[in-house]
Amino acid sequence: MINSTHPPFEEIDKPRSNCALVGVYGDTAASTLTYYGLHALQHRGQEATGIVSCTSASETHAASKLRIYKGPGLVTEVFSDQEILTDLLTGDVAIGHNRYSTTGSDNLENIQPFMVNYRDGQLAVAHNGNLTNTRSLRRELQDEGTIFQTSTDTEVFLHLTARSKASTPEDRIMDALNSVRGAYSLVMMHGDTLIAARDPHGFRPLCLGRRGDAWVVASETCALDIMQAEYVRDVAPGEVLFFDRRMDRNGEPVQRWLTHQPEQYHHCIFEYIYFSRPDSRIFEENVDKIRRRLGKALAEESPVQGDEDDPVFIMSVPDSSNTAAVGFVRSSVKQGIDARYEIGLIRNHYIGRTFIQPGQEKREVKVRMKFNTVKGVIEGRKVVIIDDSIVRGTTSRLLINLIREANPREIHVRISSPPIVSGCPYGMDFPDREALIAHQNGGDVEKIREEIGADTLAYLSVDKLLSTVSHEGKRGYCTGCFTGKYPVPVEENMRKDEHET
Repeated sequence: MINSTHPPFEEIDKPRSNCALVGVYGDTAASTLTYYGLHALQHRGQEATGIVSCTSASETHAASKLRIYKGPGLVTEVFSDQEILTDLLTGDVAIGHNRYSTTGSDNLENIQPFMVNYRDGQLAVAHNGNLTNTRSLRRELQDEGTIFQTSTDTEVFLHLTARSKASTPEDRIMDALNSVRGAYSLVMMHGDTLIAARDPHGFRPLCLGRRGDAWVVASETCALDIMQAEYVRDVAPGEVLFFDRRMDRNGEPVQRWLTHQPEQYHHCIFEYIYFSRPDSRIFEENVDKIRRRLGKALAEESPVQGDEDDPVFIMSVPDSSNTAAVGFVRSSVKQGIDARYEIGLIRNHYIGRTFIQPGQEKREVKVRMKFNTVKGVIEGRKVVIIDDSIVRGTTSRLLINLIREANPREIHVRISSPPIVSGCPYGMDFPDREALIAHQNGGDVEKIREEIGADTLAYLSVDKLLSTVSHEGKRGYCTGCFTGKYPVPVEENMRKDEHET
């Protein structure tokens, strides 16, 4: 383990990202592949990272012990020495995790994957999501004598597995998974067996791929691409896959199902809006295509008029709104509007420490460090700013002030999601409800517009949002952050540190 002083990456006034998962089975470069997969998924968590590896058993040799290396910081920082991957984390089985936590980011003991020794050998786990019954499970386990070493809900999986009375390790893992509720995708290693699982509602994404004879699982398909693995399918909601020597390398993993199967899935729709990379395929749809549809739907609901004598100049707030802006422009043009896509905001991806001068507000400095305007594009023009969401509203206000310094004639803001009125108990770290600008203003868009300083403001409606995604079969979506309606009950008075990922 290393002790890095790297500060957590911070998005400005955006919901914080989930964690990232990678698993590899059957490749002698498993840990190196996991490293590259985690690197591709860095956007899902920047606070810490870790990898566990193992050499699978052969007919003549027993499986080797699990090897682990993890620490705070980005993937390239924690694994800056190549020998960590080639000499320490040897083997053909590996799991990895990038961490973003809801709280407690400085606690080294919370860095995943977690690994324990118990009566059946060694067990490691990495988890993306939030459990909703953590409090009752922890209390029950503590009453039975369990000592918790971390403040995360992920540790619950280990203790439930270790204390299960089932007769086989596989059944003990199934017992543990059937005991928890909420949102989770996870990868586990039980000795040299790789396990991949997804909660029955399918909140968090998890995909399955092949790389020659090897199997790969990851949070998003962009990780498969860098590992040169072929996408096979999504791990289905409620599905548990076991990769071990019971299957031959050309065969399929052992498949089992969780007992609780809801009538409809509840994929997190914010994955499409903001979290996932646009080059990924999640929930069986291409993120880029969905975001273009969001922009198109937004233009259909809330166009900004322009003609040859008075065109509108469409700009995105980079980078997560880029493809939605493309869709907005194309739909506007189809409506006969003279709409032109322009790059009016430049994003600096290399933000370091901020040194605040007297009289400066920290958030203002961060906005100016992150964004700058292309004044020749903006001056004297009617501009439309496309963004994916507004959370607190403070950054939107500061960004609009920054754009006004470039002397546009009008500023119209269009948001490719509905107003965020409530928090998320399933793994998205939104601020407390009272800090959300939409909640503070009772959902009144005109009041929000006045507060951020735009000439006009419009959000995408929930109905229009849902019309952009597929609803085939059992596929459904969680929109709790926009509606306050949650598909899985959450224990009352649950603190953030009780469901930290």
